Amino acid sequence: MTSEATTMKQVQLGRDGPMIGAQGLGCMGMSEFYGATGEVESRATLERALELGVTMFDTADMYGLGANEEFLAPFVAANRDQIVIATKFGYARTPENPNDWSVDNRPEFIREAVDRSLKRLGVDVIDLYYMHRRDKNLPLEDSIAAMADLVTTGKVKWLGLSAVDADELREAQAIHPIAAVQSEWSIFTRDIEKDVVPVAAELGVTIVPYSPLGRGMLTGSEFSRSIVEGDARQNFPRFSATNREANMKLVAKIEEIGAARRLSAAQIALAWLYAKSLVLGVKTVPIPGTRKRHRLEENAQATSVSLGQHDIEALDSIASAVQGIAV
Repeated sequence: MTSEATTMKQVQLGRDGPMIGAQGLGCMGMSEFYGATGEVESRATLERALELGVTMFDTADMYGLGANEEFLAPFVAANRDQIVIATKFGYARTPENPNDWSVDNRPEFIREAVDRSLKRLGVDVIDLYYMHRRDKNLPLEDSIAAMADLVTTGKVKWLGLSAVDADELREAQAIHPIAAVQSEWSIFTRDIEKDVVPVAAELGVTIVPYSPLGRGMLTGSEFSRSIVEGDARQNFPRFSATNREANMKLVAKIEEIGAARRLSAAQIALAWLYAKSLVLGVKTVPIPGTRKRHRLEENAQATSVSLGQHDIEALDSIASAVQGIAV
């Protein structure tokens, strides 16, 4: 690891977790969903991330139908003491049933899922284990109790939840400490600010924003050319031809703010997240996903950018004009 690893500020994971880089890396796109992947560049991106001080790497058992965890295994093995590996359970999707998007939070499913993830990742313990989505037909306490058992037996160190509401976070926290909540949060998606973020701040839970760059849209004007055949975003309302045209006009405004400071739209979007986390008093570790080193380096620079109040207010006003829901 180079000396650059010490330049990124750090944030504590939960109340009693380790200090981790203020920006993590979402690894999903290295295996699936966002068009063709490139193994060589993706592996180089992982290594470069660690050099820059990124220490939390995010995956899930259903990314690439398990292939993403397997892809990360050599990198995890080579750098086990330096990184936090985060993965998730919850979707029933498997290689045998790739189109099964049902959610399963049953204790027996959780026990089976963690063993599969441990094997694919090649580790004895998962650092941060998330419930990927909540099955509201099952008592939350049953699922959290099963997750807590994984901590007791040493298969998992810290627990996380994804896309839950404030009441669910409180309920889960009363059963076992929750280190992190992963939810979509960006200039374009601000739902969690009203309820989830204040509760997380109160409980000492770290917010891990996924899609902090609006699933790529907030990277800049060239985004429209990046959606190719097989890209899952083609199915999302926000990315329909009509909505995308309207939303890219908003991105242009973000680019204008960035140009005045010689920053990219992506850097402005990430810097906005860090600024909002300070205002709202919550620990925040966004996990922008990329498989390219130059994008990674661009994103990481945002951890040292401070925005003025005028810029923050201008960016805040953009959210109300976004067309189409995110998914």
